[in-house]
Amino acid sequence: MRYLPHTAEDRRAMLQVIGVDAVDDLFVDVPRVAVLDDLVDLPNHRGELAVDRALTAIAAKNTPAGSVPFFVGAGAYRHHVPAAVDHLIQRSEFLTAYTPYQPEISQGTLQVLFEFQTQVALLTGMEVANASMYDGATACAEAVLMANRVTRRRRTVLSGGLHPQYRSVVETQSKFLDGEIVAGAPDPQGDENLADLIDDDTACVVAQNPTFFGHLHDLRDLAAACHAKGALLVVAVAETVSLGAVTPPGAMGADIVVAEGQSLGNALNFGGPYLGLFAAREKFVRQMPGRLCGETVDIEGRRGYVLTLSTREQHIRREKATSNICTNSGLCSLAFTIHLSLLGEDGFKHLAELNHAGACETAETLAGIPGVEVLNGTFFNEFTVRLPKPAAEVVDTLATQGVLAGVPVSRLLPDAGLDDLLLVATTETTEADDITALGRALEGVLS
Repeated sequence: MRYLPHTAEDRRAMLQVIGVDAVDDLFVDVPRVAVLDDLVDLPNHRGELAVDRALTAIAAKNTPAGSVPFFVGAGAYRHHVPAAVDHLIQRSEFLTAYTPYQPEISQGTLQVLFEFQTQVALLTGMEVANASMYDGATACAEAVLMANRVTRRRRTVLSGGLHPQYRSVVETQSKFLDGEIVAGAPDPQGDENLADLIDDDTACVVAQNPTFFGHLHDLRDLAAACHAKGALLVVAVAETVSLGAVTPPGAMGADIVVAEGQSLGNALNFGGPYLGLFAAREKFVRQMPGRLCGETVDIEGRRGYVLTLSTREQHIRREKATSNICTNSGLCSLAFTIHLSLLGEDGFKHLAELNHAGACETAETLAGIPGVEVLNGTFFNEFTVRLPKPAAEVVDTLATQGVLAGVPVSRLLPDAGLDDLLLVATTETTEADDITALGRALEGVLS
């Protein structure tokens, strides 16, 4: 590596101090299946025009979400983002801002984060929210670690309705903390009883609403069961727009609420960057990860904004930090705040109504197809259907016909024996003709 200044002797000295024999020893925790044995198979360097043509040809193999009837969800949703959002986030005072270490020159950024926190607290029905996190999955894992700190316990119960990727991140984060993870079996019917899994050693129960399979639940009884055992209830929300129609987790007794904020202000972007929402009861505020922005006045009585609580390791000693979160996805949270501000309370509720209405129409259409069974009694904008054929095969066939029918459950739960289940999501971008096209195409494939 000609650009690295260290000599072989320098590297040997550093490895000796660390206590390993070779650089490869630093990567022993990486699964062997993820390690490349040789260089990546890429062509040699080419000119800019040639590279542009090559990448454009590769990109043309994709089917853009807005170009065909689109019913894909499973934690990432296609919503309309007003043009004003993209325009405003590119203003230089926002786009070039990073971490507001100097509040006197970062008032715009701090105020946006303060407004964001206020919006998240209102949406979730909680008392305090932090200044955002990476995404919903990592926020969920941080909630479990926070519950461990608050309760001084290490046993975590995960709902079978929790998004599989959220579950995987929780398990990874907890791997080296001597914690016990009790995970319920995948729950496509929405009838699991998590209360029976709570004991005196349980730190928290993590439930999702709507669930990964789309079911809506009243979590009040579960919250009561958690509190009776001294455990916390963590509620995850993968579709933030649902909070415009569904009773917020805070009103159902949640102690910590985490959510994916991608649905507001942020396009699908092929999977990221996204935005983690995190809110909790005020009595737990000092155990929250990340940081909080607060409102105050200066010596002349003028309103100002500051970092009130910074418990991440960028700000304090590592051993004192509540998390190692090193960014707050600031640009994504800005887009979220602008989009929600443009909608307002009434607009946000109306947006939720449009999503739910489209899902109801879609579910009714699919339920009328012979061999198709809708599993949900209640749902918001996403539901699960059982097909008489493997869902992955059906989705692949419909994709060749210009219809993206949804997400096969087997894609995210490959070993669960749920190959015949399909997740179908609609949003305000779904039109009546899209629903008709999906129904006709699905009926044709299944006939």
